[in-house]
Amino acid sequence: MQSIRKVLTALALALAGISAASAHVALETPEAKVGGGYKAVFKVPHGCEGSATVEITIDIPEGVIAVKPMPKPGWTIELQKGPYAGSYAFYHGKTVSEGVRRVTWRGGPLPDDYFDEFVLSTFIAGELPPGTKLAFPVTQRCEQGEIAWVEVAQEGKDAHALKSPAPQLVLTAREQGHAHDAGAARAGTDAVPLSVKATGASGQHAH
Repeated sequence: MQSIRKVLTALALALAGISAASAHVALETPEAKVGGGYKAVFKVPHGCEGSATVEITIDIPEGVIAVKPMPKPGWTIELQKGPYAGSYAFYHGKTVSEGVRRVTWRGGPLPDDYFDEFVLSTFIAGELPPGTKLAFPVTQRCEQGEIAWVEVAQEGKDAHALKSPAPQLVLTAREQGHAHDAGAARAGTDAVPLSVKATGASGQHAH
């Protein structure tokens, strides 16, 4: 009987953890290998205290390059571009030193009763060390109010205790001799959709 109670208690705690995680904007896949493509799927589970979502802004951490958003029907996209802190090796011997630093979707509205996903095609720079944790600050604006998913737990602290945690990505080592994925390479070099507005680092529209 005691062992059954322990199993039930563990199951209840696990379910509580899943429920808490689902209440936050989070990455569908929280791990990615360095030196390769990564499809970042941000899951938005609810609005702002019942109010519908009308805007999602994602800030791109250093070392995440070749960012391209997936268009969504009923939403416009704005890209804010700027220089990286350094230069990073990309596919086919190319080196990049600037790119998208912020992506904003505007539209909807996405009612509080529904959930949705916002997707980015990215490349994780091989210069980043495995074990690194990257935070993606997200601002969720609604018809009434907004939520800033920007909190990052200090080392050794429980991220589940945070009220508004930023989606976080843990980097892992890439297998030696593993070939780059051709599809990811194309995703990093295709033209930006015509419906996307590109802006400079200052937020002004680029000409």
